Amino acid sequence: MAALCRSVGFRASHLHTSSRASAKQHYKMLVLGGGSGGIAMSARMKRMLGAENVAVVEPSEMHYYQPLWTLVGAGAKTVASSGRPTSSVVPSGVKLVKSKVQEINPDTNTVCTGDGTEISYEYLIVALGLQLHFEKIKGLPEGFEHPKIGSNYSVETVDKTWTALQNFKEGNAVFSFPNTPIKCAGAPQKIMYLADAFLRKTGKREKANIIYNTSLPVLFGVKKYADSLWDIVKQRDLKVNLRQNLIEVRPDKQEAVFENLDKLGETTVYEYDMLHVTPPMGPNSVIKASPLADEAGWLDVDKENLQHKRYPNVFGIGDCTNLPTSKTAAAVAAQSAVLNRTIKKILKNEKPDKKYDGYTSCPLVTSYNTVVLAEFDYNGQPLETFPIDQGKERRLMYHMKADVMPHLYWHGLLKGVWGGPEPYRKLLHLGMK
Repeated sequence: MAALCRSVGFRASHLHTSSRASAKQHYKMLVLGGGSGGIAMSARMKRMLGAENVAVVEPSEMHYYQPLWTLVGAGAKTVASSGRPTSSVVPSGVKLVKSKVQEINPDTNTVCTGDGTEISYEYLIVALGLQLHFEKIKGLPEGFEHPKIGSNYSVETVDKTWTALQNFKEGNAVFSFPNTPIKCAGAPQKIMYLADAFLRKTGKREKANIIYNTSLPVLFGVKKYADSLWDIVKQRDLKVNLRQNLIEVRPDKQEAVFENLDKLGETTVYEYDMLHVTPPMGPNSVIKASPLADEAGWLDVDKENLQHKRYPNVFGIGDCTNLPTSKTAAAVAAQSAVLNRTIKKILKNEKPDKKYDGYTSCPLVTSYNTVVLAEFDYNGQPLETFPIDQGKERRLMYHMKADVMPHLYWHGLLKGVWGGPEPYRKLLHLGMK
């Protein structure tokens, strides 16, 4: 594959342009991925190195604030409000290479893009995210062509969730959680709570059986918040089945097949009038095929400073890494400040001194006006920002999730000016108590 690459500097298509960046084949800092981690670090690297020394490789036309899709699937927000053109979020002056990453060659400090272009780098930040695998569930993704099935994890399927919820009449509303690592591990149950609230509001709740089938042995990984969620589950008569993994969807029969992970070969078939699918997820295939991957295919970085364990000029951030913490936008915010400090030290030939403690956050939406704000570290210990018990449902936290956080995302995180350990603490500094 590497032999098919060609240098950007010798591409005739670039010779006519007046852009100095497009005529280069080498960048001091190359960022792979234009998601939250990639754009946040591009902004920080622009300030550190100068825009002309930074490039971002990202093929997508649109950049989405994906945490909003929980509310989109419940009709509280629109898909359009969650997205902006990628070109508008890339820092001014930073080169946007609109292509897929085809191959990473850390031994030669080069990256090959989908159109065969080779780009060399001095330093590399990998922020390629993870991959969704609907196809690992029999009957998907083609099953989404049928009504009554949706998923808040894709821009193509999130509106289908809202349609299925609106069209629900009676019977089972089923929600799944796969047997793989996923991003935003609270989202599969957030839509369950919102569906419950919607069906109550529309007078359909008495005819509904709301079922949450999760592959996990727990409702949530941090006991403090899990205890609160179990209370909500009992109060609202929601059915939770642990260690149940979705393996097949039969949309023509409106059936979902789950395997019992504790009893090999045992399956249960659920009829549904609404099905929300959280797909299996896995490492980015380009990383998995490169020397940068660990045994499972994730980017192999130091959990404290985010530097690659074997290639000192390579760094990682976000969902693509093997950091043992929940994959969320809040985690990216915390990681971005640590990684910025790590790179600053490396450029000075100094030892990184700032340590990432695994901080992550999950605003667990429990209705159309309440949230349990979970914040915790690598050890699953709460790292709460506010001087109140965050294990309780609060209206303030919903307002923060629905209205404040999107603003901070677009105007803070993506500008490289919001982040650091416990990033919500910035709200206190802004007087948003």
